[in-house]
Amino acid sequence: MGKIRCAVVGVGNCFAGLVQGVEYYKQNPGMEVIGVMHPIIANHSIHDLDFVAAFDVDAKKVGMPLAQAVYAEPNKVKWVKELSSMQGVMVKQSPRLDGIGYYVDQIIDTVPERDITELKKEILSELGEKKVEILVSYLPVGSDKATKFWAQVCIDAKIAFVNCMPSFIASEPEWAERFRKAGVPVIGDDIKGQVGATIVHRTLARLCDDRGTKIERTYQINVGGNTDFINMKEQERLTSKRISKTESVQSQLRQRLPDDSIYVGPSDFIPFLSNTKLMFMRIEGRMWANVPYNMEVRLEVDDKANSAGIVIDAVRLAKIALDRKLAGPIVAASAYLMKHPPKQMSDPEARAELEKYIKG
Repeated sequence: MGKIRCAVVGVGNCFAGLVQGVEYYKQNPGMEVIGVMHPIIANHSIHDLDFVAAFDVDAKKVGMPLAQAVYAEPNKVKWVKELSSMQGVMVKQSPRLDGIGYYVDQIIDTVPERDITELKKEILSELGEKKVEILVSYLPVGSDKATKFWAQVCIDAKIAFVNCMPSFIASEPEWAERFRKAGVPVIGDDIKGQVGATIVHRTLARLCDDRGTKIERTYQINVGGNTDFINMKEQERLTSKRISKTESVQSQLRQRLPDDSIYVGPSDFIPFLSNTKLMFMRIEGRMWANVPYNMEVRLEVDDKANSAGIVIDAVRLAKIALDRKLAGPIVAASAYLMKHPPKQMSDPEARAELEKYIKG
């Protein structure tokens, strides 16, 4: 079927985990490929993703070969010593806009800002020259203006958009219509982890609800030690993230919980945790004869491995949409892979719809 020509904006830990994971399996060809839901989608394997363009604002990455930039600090992912792919691909400049928050600004040096109109022309030229088909957004949480910039770039360049971040594009009717009119597919918004905090929380909440109990209160607290969690120390950047995670859980309940009875969101930055993410979840409720119950869950994961297996699928599902000339939000893919899709479904329902989509 050939390679899927991709671009990425945000050469951070998540992207490093994605490409280093692919390299890991490439270097170990006899090993079973675990950590991916669909080893093959429309004859495309995990090795068919070809990142031919990349964009960032970090001075340690812009102007560097992409195969080297994924190892630049503050990235922490070092699962393989070097990459055999992406040779000759140079990281180009992205406009900063609101992509860098106060705390992250203290630990990285950004390239000097340039005229955004000039930058956009260069970006569109790069995407065209490299024949990019799909752009993956790994922008930091809170990058609403930057996400809209890149969504418009995808529309102008006629390339598919995979929005991994909680800035609402696929799930926002106005933007969804823009993609439809342009004939461009979009998958979003806000990537679910493979076995992440929110997917575990929503699954257990759905279980309790389906079994007839009355959920009265629930919370989910997340802590970690990488730049994602440094960025999320800035509370003003978390509005869409909290909405995305909270609605993902609320959508699984027959009766919504009052706002003061549910808390879902990032909590704090603990430097020595590095790429490890800890989730603490609690559900309180009542069952038969009004008898109380509660459950608590502690989940420890590598946040980058958790997202990579999902993005691997998202890119190949976007490729299907391009091949079939589909436009606008790809509902089944978004519902199964994203926290804040255009249409919320239960995970079994979304999986069934996704399999139908794959089969055409």
